[in-house]
Amino acid sequence: MTLPRTPSFQLTGKRALVAGASSGIGLGCAVALAEAGAQVTLAARNSQRLQDAVTQMTGAGMQAEALQLDVVDVAATEAAVSAAGPFDILVNSAGLAIHSPATETTEADFDAVADLNIKGAYFLTRAVARGLIAAGKPGSLINITSQMAFVGGIDRAVYCATKHAVEGFTKAMAIEWGPLGIRVNTLCPTFIRTPLTEQTFSNPDRVKWIAEKIKLGRIGEVSDIMGPVVYLASDAAALMTGTHMLIDGGWTAD
Repeated sequence: MTLPRTPSFQLTGKRALVAGASSGIGLGCAVALAEAGAQVTLAARNSQRLQDAVTQMTGAGMQAEALQLDVVDVAATEAAVSAAGPFDILVNSAGLAIHSPATETTEADFDAVADLNIKGAYFLTRAVARGLIAAGKPGSLINITSQMAFVGGIDRAVYCATKHAVEGFTKAMAIEWGPLGIRVNTLCPTFIRTPLTEQTFSNPDRVKWIAEKIKLGRIGEVSDIMGPVVYLASDAAALMTGTHMLIDGGWTAD
């Protein structure tokens, strides 16, 4: 009898692009992939924070470099990805949330959130896929969505709309690129404590709502995302595509 062998979670020899990597979830994902052996390109708009992150990572022995990038600029993004790629792994953590009652949503706010969360994510994913296809390589493309891609939320009509949309194009891209060995999935966190979520946590009513929904009884931390992103990027998830991983503490179990 031959015992089965666990697929490798190691990413040695892989190149990863992490967008929105200058802080929060994106930075956590970049560190996790680098710790697993990947050569990671951190991309974001803020060049100083990017360079600070890269300096700390390389100082800790990780392979990391910076790429200043605004994924809303589709032409510039496609050119940058084409020049720097191909990338075996994409993690797109670039995102925006502007919360308000649906009756008070402004067109400008809708456009800003949709441009980054939908259009930016769509064309960034496509750009990395194009590089893999041209090189004849398989890959793992991961978009960070949210538990709000599956439920509604208070004052979150626009945010929910955009995250539902990413789940939709993820499924379609997975069908299209599956025969080429390119997997496309999403990671869907609950509320994670980052600088961008502090405004929510400063509102007692929102904290009460969150506490009632998260069955494990605590707010998410960036570290809660780091293991799952390595799994989806690695050969351990070789049969996963067109689907999602909910990291929501039981929020959507109702």
